[in-house]
Amino acid sequence: MRIIKSFSAALLLFMALLLVNQNNADACSRLVYVGPNNTIVTARSMDWAFDIMTNLWIFPAGMDRNGAIGSNTVSWKSKYGSVVASAYEICSSDGMNEKGLVASVLWLSESEYPVRTSKPGLSVAAWVQYVLDNYATVDETVTELSKENFEVVGLNVPGTDIYGTLHLVVSDATGDNAIFEYVKGKLIIHHDRSYIVTTNSPLYEKQLALNEYWSSINGLDMLPGTHKSEDRFVRASFYLNAIKKTDDIRQALTSTFGVIRNVSVPFGISTTDKPNLSSTRWRTVYDHKNKVFYFEKANCPSVIWVDFKEADISPKGQVKKLTLVNDEIYTGNVLKDFVVTEPFKFAGTK
Repeated sequence: MRIIKSFSAALLLFMALLLVNQNNADACSRLVYVGPNNTIVTARSMDWAFDIMTNLWIFPAGMDRNGAIGSNTVSWKSKYGSVVASAYEICSSDGMNEKGLVASVLWLSESEYPVRTSKPGLSVAAWVQYVLDNYATVDETVTELSKENFEVVGLNVPGTDIYGTLHLVVSDATGDNAIFEYVKGKLIIHHDRSYIVTTNSPLYEKQLALNEYWSSINGLDMLPGTHKSEDRFVRASFYLNAIKKTDDIRQALTSTFGVIRNVSVPFGISTTDKPNLSSTRWRTVYDHKNKVFYFEKANCPSVIWVDFKEADISPKGQVKKLTLVNDEIYTGNVLKDFVVTEPFKFAGTK
């Protein structure tokens, strides 16, 4: 396991030049706005070629959980309540807990999870939820996950023979950030407050190298404009640095929505040689300071939200679900539209 903090300028430039013509699969962008007075906003776009059947869930603290890997699995009781966006009703793909910790999984083709040993297993479908249930800050997450007390176990995307290669990204109410990647079975952790943008391939250290190359070019004159992962990384980095930083949360949210929309992929995009390109299905935006979860679905006209101050996520609270899979239309604060239900089960192994 390695924790990476910095790179030499020479290595950055060398990698950047190697990557200019690299072609990679695309799916998802994630970025963090850092303003004064702890005004922190995290945004994420979910890009996928097919509908991933997302619903929103409220999970209270005190839930008994397990990693869904047979008898030798991780077990825990959730310390914190959370609001999450699910995928296929078998995975927590994105969410925030009551302490303002945000966690997301994004596609990374290069991911190679550990070969199974006698350590307990955690389904990759439960990776986000495990973090949200157990940790309050990025630093705490890095400290605990770096111990590698369990092994993340990969699975196929439901209904396909596509192996789910993912990396985990976390941010918190202080503006700290970390990215967790499995490279050739080894855990690599990139931990630094400056790591405010994450997309997909290539591996994160190479993404940083490419962005270093572009940082010497005036983004007002020229920016890479395709939907490729590397281009989205560069655009998001430039705009996050260019927009005004303020503790006016309304303006901060407006700016962050603008950046995540800029790096989104038009719905229904296709070309003759690639008819199934990924489209942005939805976007999440998180106000860490005020603990508000915002959600915007590509084919719905309104942004909706859940205010943690109004949701009962204590151990006495109930699991609730907001159904979105039938393209239901909601507006504004949707807490009243959630319905008490049984929690979904994480995909796993027998």
